[in-house]
Amino acid sequence: MPDSSPARVRVAASADRAAVAGLSRAWAEEKAGQVIDDPDFDSVFAGWAEREESRRVTWLVDVDGADVGMLNMLVFERMPRPGDVASGRPTRWGYVANVYVDAGHRDRGLGRLLLDAAASYAERERFARIVLSPSERSVPLYTRAGFVPATSLLVKPLG
Repeated sequence: MPDSSPARVRVAASADRAAVAGLSRAWAEEKAGQVIDDPDFDSVFAGWAEREESRRVTWLVDVDGADVGMLNMLVFERMPRPGDVASGRPTRWGYVANVYVDAGHRDRGLGRLLLDAAASYAERERFARIVLSPSERSVPLYTRAGFVPATSLLVKPLG
């Protein structure tokens, strides 16, 4: 990072739900170009986070003690097949979503730090793969981090 303030990436805990909700709100408002009046958002977000806690890992990146970015990964576990355990075949994979860095902290490698943390976790936990659905703007970030086009998946858009 070009400045002297070291960034720190950590796995978010339950106590970090407000920070994650705040980053989610900041992202939505940035995309909308305005403040979004949604007084129930924080309580709805807290309920969602509690329900998702067992199958989702979220990372936060902070600079000078302020949380300025996030990434979460939904963990999928395939139905066991005979031979999986004996072969050591990975049965889990991750879906990376909600990667966001505050506009004032972009282009300093923070998104890459978040991606590297998620990839390291997936490697340690022996995931089969990590997938994501990138925005056009984010494709270069993911390509630099080693992601390649997925040619083995099919999608059926709904709605």
